[in-house]
Amino acid sequence: MTVAVQTPLAPAAVLPRVRSITAVRHLARGALLSLAALLLGITAQLLLLSGAQEHSAQQATFDELRNQLALGTAPVAQTDQQGNLLTPGSPLALIKVPSLGLQQVVLEGTDSAVLTGGPGHRRDTPLPGQAGTSVLMGRAAAYGGPFGRLAELTEGDRITVTTGQGKATYEVLDVRRAGDPAPAPVAAGEGRLVLVTATGPRFMPGGLLRVDADLVSAAFPTPAAVVRPGTLPEAEQPLARPAGVPWPLVLWLQALLAVAVAAVWAWHRWGRHQTWIVFAPVVAALGLQVATRTTELLPNLL
Repeated sequence: MTVAVQTPLAPAAVLPRVRSITAVRHLARGALLSLAALLLGITAQLLLLSGAQEHSAQQATFDELRNQLALGTAPVAQTDQQGNLLTPGSPLALIKVPSLGLQQVVLEGTDSAVLTGGPGHRRDTPLPGQAGTSVLMGRAAAYGGPFGRLAELTEGDRITVTTGQGKATYEVLDVRRAGDPAPAPVAAGEGRLVLVTATGPRFMPGGLLRVDADLVSAAFPTPAAVVRPGTLPEAEQPLARPAGVPWPLVLWLQALLAVAVAAVWAWHRWGRHQTWIVFAPVVAALGLQVATRTTELLPNLL
């Protein structure tokens, strides 16, 4: 005689609880995957990719500046030919330091985003080559670290800067750190160039290094200033960070978290091979975007 064996059914109340636990696990794994992608992306961005991005930006801005110099439309003041303030990141000048093998396009502005593309001109100072003290700021390590070797300069080294007004030549006066005495102010009609970067271990800025260089060629005419000293936003000061809510970073983080949760779900539903093929490139691309926006929140001279 056949005896029917009945399998006891799980209580109905257990199913929602199991689903709830599974959903929590998906969210937790997605969050961990997002965190791992973020940390890996930031490390790769600072150590490897930022230099390539800066090099690419320099190539593009060099071509733009060379074309403007040929056409005679390169900036010669804080404003363009229509009287509008120069857009942050606009190519402004070409600086060369032969003793360091340095050649960089100088951009307008000194906030963190601008300095990812190369050295920047402090907007409340005259342009290089003009009478007065012109200040250029550049990163020491990240994004190619264009000013990372300024400490190697010695008195008498030459620096040339080419702008829409011509080529100016400077001679290094000194290299100073915090506490070192500043040189005497320039006399009326004379010019000086101050190069500013960060000191301390790589990617751990601890102070400022300044290189003072006096203009040894004839000073170019200095147009009337529009952005005056003391009016710059805090984000354009040395070692400053961007102000306000970083909305682009917030949006990219949300996208990364959503894709990470979907990847964890797909891992259980589709299988690991299909998930790797579909989601790995997407997570990597989003991780790079998040890393880029995150590094822009770090000090601008890093």
